[in-house]
Amino acid sequence: MTFYNINLHETIYSLSDALDLVGVVQVHHGKRVGYMAAECGKQLNLKSHKLDALFQAAILHDCGVSNTAVHARLAQFDWEEAHGHCDIGAQILKSAPPLAHLSEIVQYHHTHWSAYATMDVDEDVAILANCIFMVDRVDVLSLKAQVQDSNVLLAIDDIREQIMAKRGDWFKEELVDAFMRVSESEAFWLSLEREHVNGYVFEWIEHEITRPINFHDLRSVVKIFSYIVDAKSKFTREHSDGVANLACYLGHLFELPEASCETLELAGLLHDIGKLRVPDDVLDKPGKLTLPEFKTIQRHSFDTFDILKRIKGFELIAKWAAQHHERVSGDGYPYHEKESSLSLEARILAVSDVFQALAQDRPYRGALSPEEIISILSREADEGKLDQHVVTMVKNNLTSCWQTALLKSETN
Repeated sequence: MTFYNINLHETIYSLSDALDLVGVVQVHHGKRVGYMAAECGKQLNLKSHKLDALFQAAILHDCGVSNTAVHARLAQFDWEEAHGHCDIGAQILKSAPPLAHLSEIVQYHHTHWSAYATMDVDEDVAILANCIFMVDRVDVLSLKAQVQDSNVLLAIDDIREQIMAKRGDWFKEELVDAFMRVSESEAFWLSLEREHVNGYVFEWIEHEITRPINFHDLRSVVKIFSYIVDAKSKFTREHSDGVANLACYLGHLFELPEASCETLELAGLLHDIGKLRVPDDVLDKPGKLTLPEFKTIQRHSFDTFDILKRIKGFELIAKWAAQHHERVSGDGYPYHEKESSLSLEARILAVSDVFQALAQDRPYRGALSPEEIISILSREADEGKLDQHVVTMVKNNLTSCWQTALLKSETN
C-alpha cells in the first residue's frame, strides 16, 4: 500500500477551494465562516482540539452542496429546506475516517439552538454546530449588505442586531455574546476580505505537520470531493469513481507499479474537480453547446490543476488530472501538450475519461454499448488523438473494462 506525505490541513484547505466554485459569487464563504467561528471559539476558551474540529467543520460545512441553485437558496437568511445538504454532508464525511469526527457537527449546522432541548445530541457537537450556523448566517448578511454597498462597515450595526434578535432561539446565548465581543472592532469585519482570510488559514495549516497517510485513508478524503463533483449533475453520478476505477485497472494491465496505479486512481477521482465552476444549466444542456458554453467547460481541467497544485505531495495527481483532455496529437487542452510530454498514466486517464463518459447517459444521448464505445475510441486513436496502445489494451479487455468503468465488478 502506498503512503503519501501530506499536511492534512493543507489538503482540506486546498480541496475546499472547489466548494467555493459552487457558490460563484460567494467565493471563500467556507474560509470566512471558519475564521469567524474560530474567533468566537477563542472567546469561549475552547480547547485546541475542539477549536481545530470547529475550524475544519466550518471550512467543510457546505460539502453537501454541489448544485448552484441550492447554494443560491442558502444565501437566504432562513430557508426551511436547508437541512438536506447538512444530511448529505454528514454522510460523506462519515465515510472518510480522517474526517468522520466532523460529520455530526456538519449534520446540525442549520439546527436552531432551541431545538436541541428535544434532541439527543452531544452538547459539544451542538455548541460547535450552532457556532457554525451563527457565523454562516453572519456571512450571508454581510454578503447581502455588500451587494447593496461595497463597504461592509456600514452594515455592522444592522448585522449585529439581527444576530442578537435570535439569541436564545436560533443561537446559544454564550455564542451570541462571544460574537458580539469579537465583532465590535472594524478589524474583525475587514479581516473577512480574501487576503486576510487566506493568511488566517495559512496559520492554521502551519499548525499541522506533514505526515504519512495511507492510500485508503487519503482516498476516503478525496472521494468526498469526487462525490461533490459527480453530484452536480444527474448525468455524471459515479463518473469520477468510474474513471478512477478504470484507470487503476488499466494501470494494472500495463503492469505499472502499485504506487502508480493508486496515484492514477486518486487522479481519476479528482480529474473533474474544476467542473464545479461550470453552471448547472450548461452541464445539463440537452442540445449542442454554444461556443461560449464550450469555452466555459473547457477551462475546468485548468481549474482542476490550479486547485491540486497547491497540495504538497499531490504533484503527480495534479499533473495527470490536469492532462485528461490533452491528446497525443497536441490538439487537446488546456496546454496542447504532445505525445512526448504525456506519460503513459496521463494517456490512460484520458482514455478512461472518454470511455466512462460514453458508457453513461448524457443529456444529449443515451449510454453507448461496449462495441459502440470501442469503435469511437479506435477512430480517435487512428486520428492520433488517443493513445493507440491504451485503446488496444481496452479493446483486448473490452467487457472487463466496461464493467470496471460502470463499477459493476471489483477489479482492484
